[in-house]
Amino acid sequence: MSARILRVVPALSRSTPFPRPCLPPSARCWASRNVTSSQPGARRAYSQQQTPPDPKLNPSHQTSSGERDRAAVGVFTPKAAALFVLTGAALFFYFRNEKEKLLEQRRKEREDSAVGRPQVGGPFSLTTHKGEPFTEKDLLGKWSLIYFGFTNCPDICPEELDKMSAAVDKLDAEYGPIVQPIFISVDPARDTVPQVARYVSEFHPRLIGLTGDYATLKATCKAYRVYFSTPPNAQPGDDYLVDHSIFFYFMDPNGQFVDAFGKASTVDDVVARVQKEVARWERETGRKV
Repeated sequence: MSARILRVVPALSRSTPFPRPCLPPSARCWASRNVTSSQPGARRAYSQQQTPPDPKLNPSHQTSSGERDRAAVGVFTPKAAALFVLTGAALFFYFRNEKEKLLEQRRKEREDSAVGRPQVGGPFSLTTHKGEPFTEKDLLGKWSLIYFGFTNCPDICPEELDKMSAAVDKLDAEYGPIVQPIFISVDPARDTVPQVARYVSEFHPRLIGLTGDYATLKATCKAYRVYFSTPPNAQPGDDYLVDHSIFFYFMDPNGQFVDAFGKASTVDDVVARVQKEVARWERETGRKV
């Protein structure tokens, strides 16, 4: 029986190809994947190739030049710029108007305070202890402390001039020489230019001594409301005392009266009053003198 079967089935040799099995397409695809993944170090083909996104299918990948400009500029659009400029201009005019109102208010305050001040001061023309002319215009541009007295005064005048000099020293240390001390004689018969020069040298080094004839000194004392009892016909060799007002005046850089200090005022009182007035002046004018 076996011999018969061998004669029926043709003999197969090594050169005869082995027929491949017929598999459906799905089975062939599954088999191909298994073969590929079974190879060492192999990677799937679809993981090696990435298809770029299609702009038509994904509009978010489209960036126009306008969008890039908006991203660079941010929210500062022409409309925002115009609003910014208008706001800045409005603030400028608002603060300028407020500043003008404040300056006007301070000017009115100065006028109101000046109304209550006594009318002290006025034109005069005297001679300094150096023989130079001196008028009310020489008071401008500095604060002034002015004392009326006479060189033969035994005690009160030296005490008041010492007090005034000490106050000026303190003010000089704080502000510099912005306060000018001045001595005006009420004894023209005996207080000549050389006599006044010797007298003022005993006090502050910047103290200016002023003198003149009787008529000129009387007019000056009247303008500053100073009382004095020097006889009009007094002679240089006469021995007499002079009764006079005992206080010194505080004048501002415009030559206007500010305050007066008498015997009860101390050095600290004078310094504090001057400091207060200098601070107010600086707030209103931006400078100390």
